[in-house]
Amino acid sequence: MATGTVTDLLGPWPHLGYTGARLDRASERRGQSEAFLADPRARACLIAGESIVLKRRPGIEEGHGAFEALFALEEAAALGGRPNEACLLGLDEGVPHFVLPLHAAALAMLTERADLFVIDLRSIAVQGLVGTEEIGELATAKAMLAWHARRTFCSNCGEKLIVAEAGWRRECPNCGAQHFPRTDPVVIMLTVDGDECLLGRSPRFAPSMWSCLAGFVEPGETFEQAVRRETLEEAGIRTGEVRYLASQPWPFPMSVMIGTHAQATSREITIDQNELEGARWFHRDEAALLLTRTHPEGLTAPPQMAIAHHLIRAFVEGRDPPRG
Repeated sequence: MATGTVTDLLGPWPHLGYTGARLDRASERRGQSEAFLADPRARACLIAGESIVLKRRPGIEEGHGAFEALFALEEAAALGGRPNEACLLGLDEGVPHFVLPLHAAALAMLTERADLFVIDLRSIAVQGLVGTEEIGELATAKAMLAWHARRTFCSNCGEKLIVAEAGWRRECPNCGAQHFPRTDPVVIMLTVDGDECLLGRSPRFAPSMWSCLAGFVEPGETFEQAVRRETLEEAGIRTGEVRYLASQPWPFPMSVMIGTHAQATSREITIDQNELEGARWFHRDEAALLLTRTHPEGLTAPPQMAIAHHLIRAFVEGRDPPRG
């Protein structure tokens, strides 16, 4: 299969999910949260656990961009959002954007409204329900609320923490410890040997899907070392050169995916059955069929919003993905 033909079949390079936010994070102004909340232009999204509330855009048919995630702050509060627990996402040309947590009881009532739609973040990204900038904001919003939900008490002394810096810090009134959000780095790698690439199957995947291997970076490791260790542990394949391609925020709950290509130095696969139910080499042409969902066995690659899709496409087309 010629590269030009593959490119024609795949079409324009898709947007990498959760990377579209263009807000000024205004980190130096987070102490002004009360002034931002009082701004009549302020807007907010609403999240309860895994559920996000969207508003239907009038006059737009179902599908791509048919919804918006941001409400006027006053409207978001009226729907059950809690402004006293607001977290500042940033400024859009001076307009403050927040995320408000939502009680489960309020969420249940909102699911009955025809003008609203309650759905999870992964589905929003896969289906392209909101614009690229809003999906980037939602990634930050979901990760921040997940951190707050797990950081109620001080890990140093056990005292209940108070919120500071517009939601970007928690402070202990007893011992004075300060707690900040953390992002967990995850390496995701496509191992390549000539015209073949290594893909694996996790039991958690959809039945037909094959994807890149991935794993958390351990303390004291470089990204390159983590790529080599995880590939060896999960598939028994040794790798040499590791090349960075792109990264993706992954708010499940709060990680960043570091996407690489790794050069294989061995071929024999031995899988870790605790991590994978299968791993195999795919020729470049066969990998293209996974991307276009035309594989004769019904096998597929991850959806276009996922960094694994972009790593596989970069291999198929022999070029690096665009970087945000």
